[in-house]
Amino acid sequence: MGALRPTLLPPSPPLLLLLLMLGMGCWAREVLVPEGPLYRVTGTAVSISCNVTGYEGPAQQNFEWFLYRPEAPDTALGIVSTKDTQFSYAIFKSRVVAGEVQVQRLQGDAVVLKIARLQAQDAGIYECHTPSTDTRYLGSYSGKVELRVLPDALQVSAAPPGPRGRQAPTSPPRLMVHEGQELALGCLARTSTQQHTHLAVSFGRSVPEAPVGRATLQEVVGIRSDLAVEAGAPYAERLAAGELRLGKEGTDRYRMVVGGAQAGDAGTYHCTAAEWIQDPDGSWAQIAEKRAVLAHVDVQTLSSQLAVTVGPGERRIGPGEPLELLCNVSGALPPAGRHAAYSVGWEMAPAGAPGPGRLVAQLDTEGVGSLGPGYEGRHIAMEKVASRTYRLRLEAARPGDAGTYRCLAKAYVRGSGTRLREAASARSRPLPVHVREEGVVLEAVAWLAGGTVYRGETASLLCNISVRGGPPGLRLAASWWVERPEDGELSSVPAQLVGGVGQDGVAELGVRPGGGPVSVELVGPRSHRLRLHSLGPEDEGVYHCAPSAWVQHADYSWYQAGSARSGPVTVYPYMHALDTLLVPLLVGTGVALVTGATVLGTITCCFMKRLRKR
Repeated sequence: MGALRPTLLPPSPPLLLLLLMLGMGCWAREVLVPEGPLYRVTGTAVSISCNVTGYEGPAQQNFEWFLYRPEAPDTALGIVSTKDTQFSYAIFKSRVVAGEVQVQRLQGDAVVLKIARLQAQDAGIYECHTPSTDTRYLGSYSGKVELRVLPDALQVSAAPPGPRGRQAPTSPPRLMVHEGQELALGCLARTSTQQHTHLAVSFGRSVPEAPVGRATLQEVVGIRSDLAVEAGAPYAERLAAGELRLGKEGTDRYRMVVGGAQAGDAGTYHCTAAEWIQDPDGSWAQIAEKRAVLAHVDVQTLSSQLAVTVGPGERRIGPGEPLELLCNVSGALPPAGRHAAYSVGWEMAPAGAPGPGRLVAQLDTEGVGSLGPGYEGRHIAMEKVASRTYRLRLEAARPGDAGTYRCLAKAYVRGSGTRLREAASARSRPLPVHVREEGVVLEAVAWLAGGTVYRGETASLLCNISVRGGPPGLRLAASWWVERPEDGELSSVPAQLVGGVGQDGVAELGVRPGGGPVSVELVGPRSHRLRLHSLGPEDEGVYHCAPSAWVQHADYSWYQAGSARSGPVTVYPYMHALDTLLVPLLVGTGVALVTGATVLGTITCCFMKRLRKR
């Protein structure tokens, strides 16, 4: 017997239906549009996307858009097509030709319907239809979404600066703020839309007289729809520092405060309110936006206003007389306080010297006075005598105070907290001051008493001083200095103080080269003496006397009225002849004396050669 072959039976009807459903699911056409309903506002734009999947045929599909209005839900009104330019019904024809209504292809199987300015009659069911390119009719060929058009209920206006009940002016005001002051602007933004929406409010600035648009409007700060506060890039640092603030007051009032106004803050300020709604797919869409001009703001910079004048004019005074100079700070300046601060000081440059010179005295931003280097210990007062007038007073002028004086004023603005930023500075014209010289002429003559000194002895150096001119009560001081030789030459190191007597009779001791005791004393009305005890070889050097004349003023301060310098006095510690007699015990006294005399002569000869070389 042959083998039996299985018999193939046709599938049962339920199995056939299942196979057809599986085949259809693999490539069924599907048209996708957003989930509705969508809420938009009259006068604004709307974009509705549409794409097709699971289709047969070419990669570029065609799309047709229809509208079913609420009053005629079964009547399809042709809006626009990607294939037929004559597709639009008459009610849409003019808008399509003008480009107000158009279909834009994103890719072969995706488009978007755009309506630039919605009208109330644009509400209804929108259908996106795709003409078939499939071999069989499977799946869906259109998708529908409802669009509801709401009336425009968004209102934006400038908030009045005064009480809430006062009306805002019809034209934008022009505000003037000083640099460093606060700029505060208010905005009213509200909506009566019945749907649940959020408002985003932002403040922006544009260049004065420039057309306002997104390209020219620079955002300062804004409250987003999620209530987050963000600043534009140029203002982010100021927001973080607390110099820029934005808050909501009540239900519809927003207030922006820019602290420490700067020159770049000038411009025309606008308030922009945007209304946002959440679509059924969870995304947020802006449905309305309006903008209002708040104010034209001018910033008065401190640098353009700060001016400094001085008086009373060129001064000629005698030594010991008081010197008073006045400085006046002028200009349209904000008062010192919360937003601004000022410092004022005086500078002096000797006659003919370049530049503004060195600081004499100043008052800082807190009103605390200080003296410049070299003026410590003198009776100098710096004070504010009027709202913007400052006085410098030197109780007793000196010849060294002669020169050119200038008043320097600096203006500061206060940022966040107590941080100050210098905004401007100005110097006055030069004010010459002449102080008459005392006419003191000093001369000094110094010498070594005895002419020759030996090691172990005391060297006495005398200095006689002569004085011509000068006021009564002139006092003299004298100091002694030494220059040390190195390898037969004088050292390049500055002379070293050995000792001296001041104008008050108090002795001042320096450092003696040999390290031994030193005494300085006044041996006559105009005669000083320096004594170096137990002279050693380290005390060798060139000494000189430096007298100075001093005058005491009525304020008990002293100043040097003259100085002089004596000629050089050479100190060389000779060795005693007996110091060389080290051979008496060996060769006898006679030979030792001859040897000692020879050594002493050699030393003297060498020393005289060194003196001639110097």
